[in-house]
Amino acid sequence: QEKRWEAILGDAAEGTREEALKMFFKHLKANLQLPCGVTGTEDFRWEEPYVIGGWSQQEYERLKVTQPSYTDEYELLSIERGGRSKWMMFHEDIVARVRRKSDGKKFDLGLAELQVTDEKSPNFQLVDDYAVWLVNNR
Repeated sequence: QEKRWEAILGDAAEGTREEALKMFFKHLKANLQLPCGVTGTEDFRWEEPYVIGGWSQQEYERLKVTQPSYTDEYELLSIERGGRSKWMMFHEDIVARVRRKSDGKKFDLGLAELQVTDEKSPNFQLVDDYAVWLVNNR
């Protein structure tokens, strides 16, 4: 994985974090085949009290109707830099524009919090490499 990161980042690996993020975004923009299926890697920040904190499961189910859940399946429509949404855990993350498959609702999520559902797709490795890099280089 580190060799793939080096190939993507080139000289930016020695530069600033912002330069590295720009290079990763450029690589993803050029190579991701969109749309593609994604889901959450683990519970989103707002879900944590319901998933591990013992909060009301009835309320959790009600909130999942209007809020994104890591258990939902989405279609990744596009990515962009510089945006922000209340659903994103990392402020520097790439914005993933997604549409929930069950009801068509659109959300802006953090790309590092998603995984491609088709493990055989080239997109799987691309998103995974980015997510691991972002989380480990904070």
